Amino acid sequence: MRAANVTGPVAHHGEGPVWSESWGGLRFVDLTEGDLLTLEADGTSVRRLDIGSPVAAFVRPRSNGGYIVATERGLGLSDDPDAAPTRTVEFWTDPGIRMNDGTTDPLGRLYAGSMSYAEETGAAKLYGVGTDLAASVVLDSVTISNGIAFSPDGSLCYYADTPTGRIDVFDNVDGVLRDRRPFVTIDAAIGYPDGFTVDADGRVWVALWAGSAVHAYDPDGGLASIVELPVSQVSACTFGGADLGTLYITTSRQGFSPDDEPEAGSLFSVRPGVTGLPVVPFAG
Repeated sequence: MRAANVTGPVAHHGEGPVWSESWGGLRFVDLTEGDLLTLEADGTSVRRLDIGSPVAAFVRPRSNGGYIVATERGLGLSDDPDAAPTRTVEFWTDPGIRMNDGTTDPLGRLYAGSMSYAEETGAAKLYGVGTDLAASVVLDSVTISNGIAFSPDGSLCYYADTPTGRIDVFDNVDGVLRDRRPFVTIDAAIGYPDGFTVDADGRVWVALWAGSAVHAYDPDGGLASIVELPVSQVSACTFGGADLGTLYITTSRQGFSPDDEPEAGSLFSVRPGVTGLPVVPFAG
């Protein structure tokens, strides 16, 4: 399969796509520019919202309206899906560490991970964040905390610390992640695991940074599908559309010169013949 370019290059570092009818469909972030991007009804252009501070790699709707977004060192909350956050919380003060990817668990609580700007080994963490916005450390000594998603029944949690080249899996027992073990290992020659999503049949669809592709893995870890892209820095993916049957894929032109990979920074899509899972809103 080959993904089609939806928007042309609209982001410097596109990340964190998620589909929610609460804000009109697909939304993703332009991480380095500090913007939320929403795909317009015409399906090809985007609406930008400057949230007033750097953003990180995820955004989620809130169950009572609005959204929660990862900021440089914490989270921002808005009661209005189309307005900048009015509340923020920071989890650390070190300017060398920034927030990265995250998700909601089946109960609407957050998992949010960090990384150092220098990509220093073991300098980051994965946090669990309750509906009261209190954070606790779930994993220490992480390098680039990236994709995290749950199986359709919520019993498993998949997670990537990108430089390890692995996606690991945990048992999710009463909201606690236990028994971490390898799910798949990806050879660095074909890319590094970045953001990912899980479809309704339990396959894990993984964006491959420096890999020009999204790979789908069956629940037993076998390679099920490959989606090819014409750009190398593939950052994240999610299912959307009215039937949740379109895989949307964000890309980045971080570190590129103006002449490098002219389609980098575009939003891509493909119809792989499967459907995704509805987003779980943050319950806080």
